[in-house]
Amino acid sequence: MVWAIAAGEMQVAFLLFLLAGLSDLIDGYLAKRFNMATELGAYLDPLADKALIVSVYVTLGIAGAIPRWLVILVVSRDIMIVSAVILSWLVNKPVTLKPLMVSKLNTVAQILLALVVLAALAFEADASWLIQGLSGLVAILTLLSVAFYIRAWIRHLNGTKAAPP
Repeated sequence: MVWAIAAGEMQVAFLLFLLAGLSDLIDGYLAKRFNMATELGAYLDPLADKALIVSVYVTLGIAGAIPRWLVILVVSRDIMIVSAVILSWLVNKPVTLKPLMVSKLNTVAQILLALVVLAALAFEADASWLIQGLSGLVAILTLLSVAFYIRAWIRHLNGTKAAPP
């Protein structure tokens, strides 16, 4: 997908993005439907989702298709979360972060933005108003997610229970 975007093959990139999303949905459905979910899968699935989103966002940002400030915000949030988990291990207070509802909504908005941008590029459509609106939504949800995760992390380090958002 990164190659397709960098090479200007936007229809290929759009198709690959759709196939990646569809395979993720099918995989999740099958794992739940047939009780085949594993602990490893529970770690790898969101990691694969993040790798996809980050790589697509960085490539689209370099190509100028999405604002670079948004790419920096999205990638920085993920780096911040990973850093907080590592720091928690280092201070001997390991933390397990469960995905918050705002983070799930953020992921959906991020995927939707990437899909709309790729579709607009692939089919040479003007979706600038939709892209701007989704960019704003992604920014707001990303900042909210950062705030909630920081609050939960600080409460964990202080040994207090976090109230669910």
